[in-house]
Amino acid sequence: MPYQAILESIKQEVAPLLMQGRVADYIPELGCVPCDKFGMAIVTLSGQTYTVGDAHETFSIQSISKLFSCVLAFQLLEEQLWQRVGREPSGTAFNSLVQLEYEGGVPRNPFINAGALVVTDILSERFVQAETALVQFVRRLSGNADIDYSHRVAQSEREHAERNLAMAHFMKSFGNFHNPVDLVIDAYCRQCAIEMNCVDLARAVLFLANGGVVPYSGERILDARSTKRLSALMLTCGTYDAAGDFVYRVGLPAKSGVGGGIVAVLPGEMGICVWSPGLDATGNSLAGIQALESLTTLTGRSIF
Repeated sequence: MPYQAILESIKQEVAPLLMQGRVADYIPELGCVPCDKFGMAIVTLSGQTYTVGDAHETFSIQSISKLFSCVLAFQLLEEQLWQRVGREPSGTAFNSLVQLEYEGGVPRNPFINAGALVVTDILSERFVQAETALVQFVRRLSGNADIDYSHRVAQSEREHAERNLAMAHFMKSFGNFHNPVDLVIDAYCRQCAIEMNCVDLARAVLFLANGGVVPYSGERILDARSTKRLSALMLTCGTYDAAGDFVYRVGLPAKSGVGGGIVAVLPGEMGICVWSPGLDATGNSLAGIQALESLTTLTGRSIF
């Protein structure tokens, strides 16, 4: 498959879309990112890497971190994790409080903010610093020991965390939050501020394409059944309340973030990451979704 030529074609195709989205300026540091950035990377299980555009430029992974924190929490609790967070699509915005009251403080899934806060609460019980444990985890997954979080982005996010604070306190009132709220919010903001590039991220999700094993190190992260289940959760819940449309258009398990990144997995073959900071109304990368749709169309490769 001529992946390099396909990536070059996709870059030209999505160029008119780059300025149509809106960067996540409700986090001031993210509002400074130029909207015309675009990068894409494919990393195969055999180790071949294909890139285009700004694929080697680091960016704030934001909610993509929820995938890695969920995997880390699942390693600790396995199926018991689902006693505190659900596995259903939310159908509401990623930072919505609407469902929490009538569902007893149990978030719909770990990929919306409320669910990720519960996951960070779990990690905060097991690690001295949950965000440090997560950084170390993604370093192992990607093979890049230099990955870290941005103090500036974390501080910017922390200063505008009122809605996340409200959700955390609300869940604590239902008994689904065990640690001090400020401690968890601090860790959560730092986790979202992790900076990686498209190649790092495509490598970091390769274990999901490889039955739970990191192909270049041989480390088993999950067993095959758990890998299948978490990939299914990405498929149904990974792109906020646009998951149905994303699956319809792209047909791959994926996780997006308001930093403009989207990671996707083609089981048995590759990890993929695209980055374009301009977002659509649901908080997903506008050009990124089109790029992934074009990739599965041009290659004829998806899970369907």
